[in-house]
Amino acid sequence: MLVDAEQVDVPTAQLAVIHGDALSQSIAAASIVAKVTRDRLCENEWDMLYPQYGIAIHKGYATKLHREKLREYGPSPMHRTSFLGKLFAEQQVLF
Repeated sequence: MLVDAEQVDVPTAQLAVIHGDALSQSIAAASIVAKVTRDRLCENEWDMLYPQYGIAIHKGYATKLHREKLREYGPSPMHRTSFLGKLFAEQQVLF
């Protein structure tokens, strides 16, 4: 299994390819499918679960709106703590 730079936690032989989406058509295609799937989930499910965050608008990217909503409401159960740490490290905002 080819993966884009990171290993996947499955018991399958895999090859992590740095810049895999630029070097492999199958990794590039999987990246497109993943992005479209994520965008649809943002618009059709997650935004309905957490309407106060504007997820359908920013699609989970660290836009100004997204950062403002996180400051206002704190993280939802679906926010990744690893993402939050990087996003707010320079401002030392703790949740």
